[in-house]
Amino acid sequence: MGKASRTKVDSSRREKIAAQRAAARRAEQRRRILIAGGSILAVIIVIVAFIVIKASSSPSKPTTTTSSSANGPTGSALASVVAKVTSVPASTLNTVGIGGGAVSATPQTIKGSPAALTSGGKPEMLYMGAEYCPYCAAERWSMIVALSRFGTFSGLATVHSGIKDGAGDAEPDPSTPTWTFVNAKYTSKYLTFTPVEMQTNIPDATTGSYTTLQTPTSAQNALITKYDAAPYTTEAGAIPFVDFGNKYLIIGASYDPGVLAGLSWSTVATDLHNPSSPVAQAVDGTANYITAAICKMTGNQPASACTSAVQSLESKI
Repeated sequence: MGKASRTKVDSSRREKIAAQRAAARRAEQRRRILIAGGSILAVIIVIVAFIVIKASSSPSKPTTTTSSSANGPTGSALASVVAKVTSVPASTLNTVGIGGGAVSATPQTIKGSPAALTSGGKPEMLYMGAEYCPYCAAERWSMIVALSRFGTFSGLATVHSGIKDGAGDAEPDPSTPTWTFVNAKYTSKYLTFTPVEMQTNIPDATTGSYTTLQTPTSAQNALITKYDAAPYTTEAGAIPFVDFGNKYLIIGASYDPGVLAGLSWSTVATDLHNPSSPVAQAVDGTANYITAAICKMTGNQPASACTSAVQSLESKI
């Protein structure tokens, strides 16, 4: 074989070897890309799976500005608080009496001789308020203590007063621990208790106030328009508004809601049984005046509620 032929053959061999090596390099590159791509895909799958698991296991955020924990106890804890609030002994209430100066306002007598307010053949106690209202928050404690002497509550639930309204304005005595009557039932053979919670404690940016809860009837609106005005109050439409059978009125809080500031529902309920506590002086003292107003509606019945100590307060109304 001549030199030229050997050179040609050698050149052909080198080209084949070079081509094989290039093909091998390309195959190796593809393998590495596939491995890298698979690793990245695996990492992405793990991350996505983690996100999905995290989202499904995390509790959903509340859709309102309040939560059940912020609004007070539930379950057995709630039952315990209800039991304490609805069973303040007569001896404790008698010891508290007028509240040692903690009660700043007492029921007023309605002027003239309006038709009696009744329901179901019994005298009616009408309450109109709102869950956001700190003054209603204070008064509810006393109403529950007093009304529990004449009948039985069911369905009571805790709530707190408003913090800021829908316009972003801060409320006085914000987040006062209290109750809501919205789902409560009251049974008594002596009187009918009719509560109307007109608004929630949830801010409403569209109105600058709070969301609507219960709508008063035309008759209830007529009463609050007629009596929640001069000469009974200098602030027309103030709440809480309590009408005792069209005989007596409570407009606004009977004591300073600040007495309840920073206290838990359980603490307040416990303090109601200690006549020397500031809570008992304010809440129980007010409850005694409410009891006296009810006793004047019921003809001092029952005797277990309309004690001599209570009857002594009737002349102060």
